[in-house]
Amino acid sequence: MSKESSFQHNLIFEIKERLPGSYVLKNDAGYLQGVPDLLVLYEDKWATLECKRDAKASHRPNQDYHVDKMNKMSFSRFIFPENKEEVLDEMVSALRPCR
Repeated sequence: MSKESSFQHNLIFEIKERLPGSYVLKNDAGYLQGVPDLLVLYEDKWATLECKRDAKASHRPNQDYHVDKMNKMSFSRFIFPENKEEVLDEMVSALRPCR
């Protein structure tokens, strides 16, 4: 298992722990090139995450476009081990209703 796929695998479990009842779906880059790796559905909100093995990993064509566009619609980020806690905290805040 590559470093990125291992990171993504563990990330899915952590998202489900932080957002119980959420769906975390893996997108098919072969269907829409550059679309973020993960779609997170929680109650009536959603987010996308593009997983990278580290902060210096290159971006594939169209990834910046899709992450920026989806962030304007809801919430979308590049996520890697170095920024994981910050991004997950921001995502949880964006998806959870104020209680």
